[in-house]
Amino acid sequence: MELTANAKINLTLDILRRREDGYHDMRMVMQAVTLADILTVVPAQGAEGAAVSDLRFLPTGGKNLAQTAAAAFRDATGLGGQVDVSIQKRIPVCAGLAGGSADAAAVLRAMNRLTGAELSPLELSKIGERAGSDVPFCVLGGTALAEGRGEVLTPLPPLPPCHIVLCKPPFSVSTPQLFSRVNVRKIVRRPDTAGVVSALEAGDLTGVARRLYNVFEDVLEPRRQAEINEIKSLLIDCGALGASMSGSGPTVFGLFDREDRAQEALERLGESYRDVFLCAPAGKNKCSAV
Repeated sequence: MELTANAKINLTLDILRRREDGYHDMRMVMQAVTLADILTVVPAQGAEGAAVSDLRFLPTGGKNLAQTAAAAFRDATGLGGQVDVSIQKRIPVCAGLAGGSADAAAVLRAMNRLTGAELSPLELSKIGERAGSDVPFCVLGGTALAEGRGEVLTPLPPLPPCHIVLCKPPFSVSTPQLFSRVNVRKIVRRPDTAGVVSALEAGDLTGVARRLYNVFEDVLEPRRQAEINEIKSLLIDCGALGASMSGSGPTVFGLFDREDRAQEALERLGESYRDVFLCAPAGKNKCSAV
């Protein structure tokens, strides 16, 4: 079975509190986009499943999130055998776009169809929690308010049609280090998540774009923060209605209502950066065969 695994962006990202278990309670508006990996899932050739991709540095066995998800599905349902997963990577890794989580979610959707389990999207997303906090959203896709660690999802009206430019600068950001720098009590600027939800309900793209915000931007190292701000400024200069960093970064995105302006931003960023993409909002995923 061949499937697409869509990347995600964070229209808002807020950190509410540190929990007793060491994790943080989040409040985020998440959006699937059409930038996607392509996965092929087949019965395993050997005793154990493998995960191979066109990026040689990614793990190939059980440490790959795709195989973690397959094991979680078997444990939860008692259905399905070992599978081999082939991944054509298009989503940059360590980018704040949930590429690994998207691949894991695609494997869950594939196994749900191949085994005839016919689990509901909610049931499948619950299994996805075992593979990672972003996996439940990636199972469902579309647009959603994500709370808790990211696994408590409330579907939202879709982001209005638009053009999205993504740019990943050539460095990675450590998510644990970013969390360690966050003092929840001292967060001064927070996203207007309620306002974004209201704008989505009204179909107001401009209202969404002007409220994009990610609290992680304020705890980046100064030189990284400066580069993120430069990319955001270029996007705005090209006509983006709003721009922000996705997840723990470093990918920056801008929302455009005109394709020509988005194309201009793509070309200008492409002069300095390798990982630049033009995409669009993606809808909800099909989780079963019916």
